[in-house]
Amino acid sequence: MEFISPLLLNYCENHSEKEPELLHQLNRQTHLKIGSPRMLSGHLQGRFLSFISKMQQPLNILEIGTYTGYSALCLAEGLKEGGKLITIDPNEETNLFAGRFMSQSPFAQKIELLSGLAQNIIPTLSQNFDLVFIDADKRNYSLYFDLVIDKVNKGGIIIADNVLWSGKVIEEKMDEDTLCIHQFNQKINSDERIENLLLPIRDGLMMMRRK
Repeated sequence: MEFISPLLLNYCENHSEKEPELLHQLNRQTHLKIGSPRMLSGHLQGRFLSFISKMQQPLNILEIGTYTGYSALCLAEGLKEGGKLITIDPNEETNLFAGRFMSQSPFAQKIELLSGLAQNIIPTLSQNFDLVFIDADKRNYSLYFDLVIDKVNKGGIIIADNVLWSGKVIEEKMDEDTLCIHQFNQKINSDERIENLLLPIRDGLMMMRRK
């Protein structure tokens, strides 16, 4: 489902900050060489993530789901001096691809890419986070939220991607993935530890603020 027309999306991109050249090349190479390129955040959502990160000025960022590294590089733009971004993904092929672009970034020393399952790695992390981005396997969104919520500082932000799931969340009959996303949205909407706002940006972003 397109929430806005391609022409209007193009207008929005043309009247937003340009994506840095490295991200432009990463975007292009992902579409040329990697499967399922629609998983990449892209220009408009990437600038949104960068904007939120710069507003938050996080010391520590956690990203669950790296893919080819586009969103990690966007989020890293807002890190405080001495800050760090940890990104987790089990796919070794895309991790190698992402790592090559991360190494060319001015934020290379601030990014740690961990290869493995997030549900195994998150419990081993000792630091708290000011910003968390969840963009991994949709059936585990609720699990990831449960694993990170107590590691998020007061006033910290959690963002979950793809929460509208191509508009399928409003259909009467849902497949298993869609149902998991719908149940996650319901869970977030009733959790009193956070304030939440679901935005129809790209495929839907659930914004959460830790009270």
